[in-house]
Amino acid sequence: MRSRQVTIKDIAKRLGISPSTVSRALKDHPDISYNTRKAVQELAQILGYKPNEVALSLRTSQSKIIGVIVPEIVHHFFSSIISGIEEVANEAGYYVMIFQTNESYKKELVYSQTLISSRIDGLIVSFSKETTDFEHFNTFVKNNIPIVLFDRVTDDLEADKVLSDDVKGAFLITEHLIQQGYRRIAHYGSPDYMNISQSRLKGYKNALEKYNIPFDKDLVFKCDTHEDSIKLTQKIFSEKNHPDAVFAVNDLTATGVIVALRKTGLRVPEDVAVAGYTNALVSKIVDPPLSTVDQHGYEMGQEAARMLLHRLRKRNSETPFETRIVKTNLVIRESTIKNNK
Repeated sequence: MRSRQVTIKDIAKRLGISPSTVSRALKDHPDISYNTRKAVQELAQILGYKPNEVALSLRTSQSKIIGVIVPEIVHHFFSSIISGIEEVANEAGYYVMIFQTNESYKKELVYSQTLISSRIDGLIVSFSKETTDFEHFNTFVKNNIPIVLFDRVTDDLEADKVLSDDVKGAFLITEHLIQQGYRRIAHYGSPDYMNISQSRLKGYKNALEKYNIPFDKDLVFKCDTHEDSIKLTQKIFSEKNHPDAVFAVNDLTATGVIVALRKTGLRVPEDVAVAGYTNALVSKIVDPPLSTVDQHGYEMGQEAARMLLHRLRKRNSETPFETRIVKTNLVIRESTIKNNK
């Protein structure tokens, strides 16, 4: 049988004092004598007393819950984000409620309604790939529930934002490929309406321009999953004038390229170089190990949580919304080193 939770009344009865005195003693109220406070707190610890979080939230109008919506939990980048969020939130006394949409707009709608009903204090979100209408998140804004957007963002919402420096990251990895001697560099990107697709394409173009390599729209493809990249790569590299390098929008897509190239009999990097983006675990274990860009997801998660907590503390102030950029850096491995033996 489940044991009954210890209450303030139980402690009061044991010590022969009023429940209100126990309540104030647990809060270290100066009106209560040191000896009484010590006795109450010691007995509370012995009995395993824990505050009733539901009752507390009703009194304070705070649930101490932060909602998090991500496209995929299994994706290394998003799991790193969640870890960073949880660390900062838990240290501040908040719990984290996590939902994954699996890139579904419909699921995102349902989970948004669930979080509103759960009386969360704030929301941290990265949109699904299908999301182009953001009206469901305006419900949070109208209910004075602050939002922090990360990675995938929009200007259609009044919210703080955390981004990685995608333009710089894409520039650096494309520049690295050019410096290794590759010239026909294909880019596998996400849908055009996504900010990460636009930023990484811009960085790619900037690098080509710096080295006077003409931009060829026929080398840019909409492909951002492992499965699709296998199919696309087999098609592209069955043709004679195929690219000599591929820069993919994420590491899973890049590993699909490597798998497909192996099936076609092409070697990486001797025949074709392959680079990714994220620095996921898979980038270290694929053969050959993948050159990529580290987005620092853990740090992004920490920053998103700090921004939300700051917004919660300043809920009624006119603090302007911020966009913070987390720096990216190159991680060079064997998949792009042309002279690799």
